[in-house]
Amino acid sequence: MSQTTIKAVLFDMDGLLLETESIYTEVTQMIVGRYGKVFDWSVKSHMIGRDSLDAATYLVKALELPFTPEFYLEERNELLNERFAFAQPKPGAPELIRKLADMNVPIAVATSSKKYQFEIKTSKHQDWFSLFDTIVTSDHEDVKHAKPAPDIFLTAAAQLGVAAEHCLVFEDAPSGVAATNAAGMSVIAVPDPNMSHDQFTDANEVLDSLAEFDFDKWGLK
Repeated sequence: MSQTTIKAVLFDMDGLLLETESIYTEVTQMIVGRYGKVFDWSVKSHMIGRDSLDAATYLVKALELPFTPEFYLEERNELLNERFAFAQPKPGAPELIRKLADMNVPIAVATSSKKYQFEIKTSKHQDWFSLFDTIVTSDHEDVKHAKPAPDIFLTAAAQLGVAAEHCLVFEDAPSGVAATNAAGMSVIAVPDPNMSHDQFTDANEVLDSLAEFDFDKWGLK
């Protein structure tokens, strides 16, 4: 399937490598439920992969909540930080990372999480997160614009020393796929089962799980 030589693989994190989306959902429902609102997939699907303030702004408007996006984030972050350390790996994630590392393929994380959030989320999974060659978080100095802008992926590729056209990205969000396309990279979408594959028509391939990745198809042998 690959029309170019893949020399590096980049990964989103939330909802792709780690099951954090359920934590976000639980906490968000706790907050909006106080006002008689329901946080379901009709709203959540528009927020996945967005910068936190952008997503919060959408939430407040969509559910007509009586507070500012900034207030929501302050409330949310305290609750999230108590739970992030318990995030579990998504199926096939540790195995895929270990195999790529064994093959000496340069690998990077490009996450919309801030650095301190990344450290909490991965604290119990250093046995395989330590295998990444570089980590780029949303508060990195070279990331001026959030996904769907390509900044975070271009920064990760630059740190790996690999041209964009030789990078393969794994993403779980439409905004992440858009960012990858803007960066000129190949992308495999691994969406949540609640999301329609129709939202990922711009991806080169759509998988139900990281465990389904075909190394040979992408020239990684």
